[in-house]
Amino acid sequence: MYKLYSMQRSGNSYKVRLALAVLAMPYRRVEVDILRGESRTPDFLARNPSGQVPLLEVEDGRYIAESNAILWYLANDTVLRPDTRLGRAEALQWMFFEQHALEPNIGAAYFWLALVRGGRDLQTHALEDWMERGYAALRVMENHLKAHDYFAAGQFSVADIALYAYTHLADTCDFDLAAFPAIRGWLARVERRPGFVPMEGRAESAGRKIGV
Repeated sequence: MYKLYSMQRSGNSYKVRLALAVLAMPYRRVEVDILRGESRTPDFLARNPSGQVPLLEVEDGRYIAESNAILWYLANDTVLRPDTRLGRAEALQWMFFEQHALEPNIGAAYFWLALVRGGRDLQTHALEDWMERGYAALRVMENHLKAHDYFAAGQFSVADIALYAYTHLADTCDFDLAAFPAIRGWLARVERRPGFVPMEGRAESAGRKIGV
């Protein structure tokens, strides 16, 4: 059985929990609160020198770090990984996009505005850039979703899970999704997938409830 070191309110950790739920894979979960320094202890750093979650223990003494690497590992030989070479490349394309365009901006805004007490005051110099680049990433996604139900190979895949995690948190950190109807429709489709589980501790906005 897998062991997942995860933080409840971490979007990157939620990606992995969502994939495990969709795939109905059993696992043991170990909560690690990075805000309390629990990922910087000697024991944890021995498992993952970068001191980050999520971290997946796949066998005794073998670990996989980085959320999208974990997703790709879990998706192997499952319905979440496209069958064709081109489809797999499309999935990876969007997973790379998530890590260089979406997570560094919407993910950073979420961390500082929604998780860290006083984070808005600490990061006033960065917020404008996060908003500009985050909205640019959302526009790329919106344009794609105007003509596609999902992101890769015409099917729900690991790429959708990677992108869903921080996109569905955007409205908790100043991003307004009202101008992105295709994204909102895609979020609802993901939430209707068999096995979907919501992110624990996520305060739902008044404008969009899980599954609507």
